[in-house]
Amino acid sequence: MDAVEFLRLPHSNTWHEHAEHFLDDFIRKRYGQQGRKAIALRCPKIGLDDGAFAAVLHKDAPSSGGYGGTSFVMFPSETDSVLISLVVGTQGLAPDEHILTRPGHARTSRAFASWARLDLKMPKAWAKSDPTRIDVLVPNEVASNFSSHSSALSRYGSVAYLMVDPSSCSDTAVSQAFTALLDLYMEERGVPALTAFKTEAQSLRSRYEERIFSREDEGGIDQLLRTRKFVIVQGPPGTGKTRLGLRLLKNQFGGNGMVVQFHPSVSYEQFVGGLAPTEKGGAFGFEPRAGWLMQAANAASKANGKPFLLLIDEINRADLAKVLGEAINLFEPRDSDRSIGLPYDFGPPWHAHLNIPSNLSVLGTMNSADRSIAILDLAIRRRFAFVSLWPEQNAIADQHSLAKEAFQALRKIFVSQASTEQLELLPGHAYFLARDEADAKARLRTELMPLLQDYLHQGLIAGFSEDIEGYLQWLDARVN
Repeated sequence: MDAVEFLRLPHSNTWHEHAEHFLDDFIRKRYGQQGRKAIALRCPKIGLDDGAFAAVLHKDAPSSGGYGGTSFVMFPSETDSVLISLVVGTQGLAPDEHILTRPGHARTSRAFASWARLDLKMPKAWAKSDPTRIDVLVPNEVASNFSSHSSALSRYGSVAYLMVDPSSCSDTAVSQAFTALLDLYMEERGVPALTAFKTEAQSLRSRYEERIFSREDEGGIDQLLRTRKFVIVQGPPGTGKTRLGLRLLKNQFGGNGMVVQFHPSVSYEQFVGGLAPTEKGGAFGFEPRAGWLMQAANAASKANGKPFLLLIDEINRADLAKVLGEAINLFEPRDSDRSIGLPYDFGPPWHAHLNIPSNLSVLGTMNSADRSIAILDLAIRRRFAFVSLWPEQNAIADQHSLAKEAFQALRKIFVSQASTEQLELLPGHAYFLARDEADAKARLRTELMPLLQDYLHQGLIAGFSEDIEGYLQWLDARVN
């Protein structure tokens, strides 16, 4: 019996026997004899009203009664497919605290549910934000989507933290969801798939892990700029934020725009406008001088309605509250008629008032790994749409094998160990762009390793610094 056939099997008096035989056979074939020894199976003969299930447990779990730790559990139904899930035993987190409390486990579980919903077209997929909260029930609006498994949820609704119902889905999707989730569970137990299944397992895992790193494409950002007007692209270093902005300016705006870069010394006078020193006939004085925003607004007003882009690189390196001043009130995409009074008469076309022409869009880039700058205040965040750029695996598909291996190993550490805030430190794909071995070694040694060492020295990766130390030693042996 294959996975699809079993998962379509309705509950019966012999369901538990089919479940035990199927799981035992599947695990031995995919993970080998060692994999089978690493787990325990529990498939009790009980009815649906009593919460019938079949589970893969920690190898030392008791054969009956309550158990603790994480488990891979299947709940049958009379009418729908078997519900596959990850569940915390009713006796608590032990002996799997190291799995359940790790940020990456919750992160990966949520990504899996997202992959099931969006890629496998399984609308009945849900993950709890924190698997350790065994005091929190499945929300009512979520439980209503799993009505054919109401008995199981009434009994285990507080301990289930990832649920996927493959009913009404293609056989391929059903097989992939089951296999990928069991792979995830077994890998967390330190049991990888056998060599014959390694490529398939890696492919499945990379597909749902990509949901952790959702990425808006260039066309989507261009459309956002046209409609939302004011956008900030944020992400770790090396993800191509500035390059993206320049491509948009060239390709989507036909080069119709201007580029400026913020830094800590940028002032209101430089960005909006202010008095600047002048010299006429040997006499020194001051006169109003338009800043970058006013210059962009002026150029956009003369562009005959053609879209105009102001690209602000490293937008969060300046003190935006001071740099924008009252001009923040102009950044309202749904109210293009707003204007502000200026402290001086800057001459035509604005004189002592400024508004942003409807054809002017603003794109800022922001390095999310730069902890030396303040978090943007809520007034500024409300006025900009935010898009995240993450390290992109496809960008290094044709690069040297050493670079690809280094990228995969580092990403695995961050996905598994980093907190949500620390994940924003994951170095981008630009650090791994190398066509030959010499280039790969040089780039990894002189660019990536110093960055990671800087993270360590600043204490930015507390909690998994030993993992990064080990990675650096692994890398050092390959690049020197």
